[in-house]
Amino acid sequence: MKSLSFTRFLFAAILMVSIAFTATAQSGKPKSPPVTTSYSIGDLKIDINYNAPSVRGRALWGALVPFGKVWRTGANSATTFEVNQDVFINGKALAAGKYAIFTIPSDGEWTIIFNKEANQWGAYSYDKGQDALRITTKTGSTQELVEQMTFEVGDNDENVGVVTFMWGNLRTSFNVSVGAEK
Repeated sequence: MKSLSFTRFLFAAILMVSIAFTATAQSGKPKSPPVTTSYSIGDLKIDINYNAPSVRGRALWGALVPFGKVWRTGANSATTFEVNQDVFINGKALAAGKYAIFTIPSDGEWTIIFNKEANQWGAYSYDKGQDALRITTKTGSTQELVEQMTFEVGDNDENVGVVTFMWGNLRTSFNVSVGAEK
């Protein structure tokens, strides 16, 4: 009887130590931390929320991120893009709201997708029927390796914001304007 009690005690102690060790190990810095990029141009507000993976020595394009397949454009939950008013993305209309951004990378050109279902985990339940807009962008190279995936927003005049995606040695961008681009 004493042997059974001791065994249960030992099992419980080992279990508690294992749980404490796991919790401590997982409380470190996340591999793909959440990032928010916000920008205002006049009355237009742009918010991009994403989890930013790092290169960590991996081959990215055509390997970790396959060409020709829908990608969540980040890690964990789908990246979201939110605008507070109707805009034009590279000259195509997009209503005010919050969208998931998906991409279909290929060598030299990407399809960028604004999907109406903003709250998604990855691209597992991506539904093409929920796409609000698709655009095509050209890709280029960064001057230096960008270790952690980054979205930047700037402007090139009073009415046009430029959203730039960079990761590894790749960059692509699109314009956001409150009026149709000239």
